[in-house]
Amino acid sequence: MGAPDVLMIGTGEYTTGFVGTGASTSDKKVGVVGLTLFDLRRRGKVGKLSMVGVSGKKFPAIREHLQKNIRDVYNNLDVSFTSYPSDTSTDPEAYKAAIDALPKGAAITIFTPDPTHYPIALYAIERGIHVLITKPATKLLSEHIALVEASRKHGVFVFVEHHKRFDPAYADARYKAQKLGEFNYFYSYMSQPKSQLETFKAWAGKDSDISYYLNSHHVDVCASMVPDYVPVRVTASASKGTAVDLGCVPETEDTITLLVDWEKKGEADKRRATGVYTASWTAPQKAGVHSNQYFHYMASKGEIRTNQAKRGYDVTEDEGGLMWYNPFYMRYAPDESGNFAGQTGYGYISFEKFIDAVTALNEGKVTLDQLDAREGLPTLKNTIATGAILEAGRRSLDEKRTVEIVKDGDKWSLK
Repeated sequence: MGAPDVLMIGTGEYTTGFVGTGASTSDKKVGVVGLTLFDLRRRGKVGKLSMVGVSGKKFPAIREHLQKNIRDVYNNLDVSFTSYPSDTSTDPEAYKAAIDALPKGAAITIFTPDPTHYPIALYAIERGIHVLITKPATKLLSEHIALVEASRKHGVFVFVEHHKRFDPAYADARYKAQKLGEFNYFYSYMSQPKSQLETFKAWAGKDSDISYYLNSHHVDVCASMVPDYVPVRVTASASKGTAVDLGCVPETEDTITLLVDWEKKGEADKRRATGVYTASWTAPQKAGVHSNQYFHYMASKGEIRTNQAKRGYDVTEDEGGLMWYNPFYMRYAPDESGNFAGQTGYGYISFEKFIDAVTALNEGKVTLDQLDAREGLPTLKNTIATGAILEAGRRSLDEKRTVEIVKDGDKWSLK
């Protein structure tokens, strides 16, 4: 087979950098998904590209945005794609026609509101299409497991876009953690400024929360660092008020903290560890970074601390003030020939890992079992613990109680 065709599902900030009125004001002004796939097509790693959203009426403005901010910046990089639905129509189920147009062995990327991940992914899997889903894979553990089973039945690869696994500092920390003895304690914090609530107002507090959106990064990083441990109970706490003052629905939490108890697998006298994961989308507007992100890992023979918000690179402007940028995620500066040069960014690498796995699977060079055996790869099967923790946290908040996670062999459940 040749390079796989790819359909991008979702046309918002992460895919195109376009947020309805123009380019996003975040650090993703030209998006991540579209730019990466346009460049992977230039490099011959993907074939035809298409894109689908609910409203086709946005596509003329999106094309203009991509031409101005990508094609004209990166040496006439081809930004063409087939779009669904038509430029004059609106169709919440347009993704079905777009998926139906793909050949078996093609792939999709899903960057849509969290509740839509499961039906879209299942529709694609049942038609022999490989799937990349933004985190969280699903809101419910039962749906996560159902997708694992469906992917095996139909022989397709499902990858969760946990890009922090490919952050060089985090990846190196995961490797070094294996030599520091037994897991004891993990604390993480991740935040974004209140301006994001304007971007996400359509779904914030209604369809999902800040824990699913941001805690998912560090919960997954921690789970991948401690493969010999399993989460057993989750207690969540949340603050409220600021998001509601900004016009979000009353259910919207500002900051969510998950307290997770971990136990070592296969021990009669269980070793225990504690994980604390905090996420907020009500950070100050002028904090100097778009996303604060750091963690502290402590084990029986040592500890690791990393702050990935301020990487020793800052820019000060008269109007904008002091800003710490993160070119290690997406490097947007062109190379000396004018081409996009961000192939080493971990945001880009995440997609390339997926495409390379899809190509190898299509060519019969690797099996699904072999992909799952790569512990650093966020396959759907390798991220079940993360899915369990995130849903348990939501249940804990809603039901005002500690939620237990039960793992019996390969079966996971909450109670």
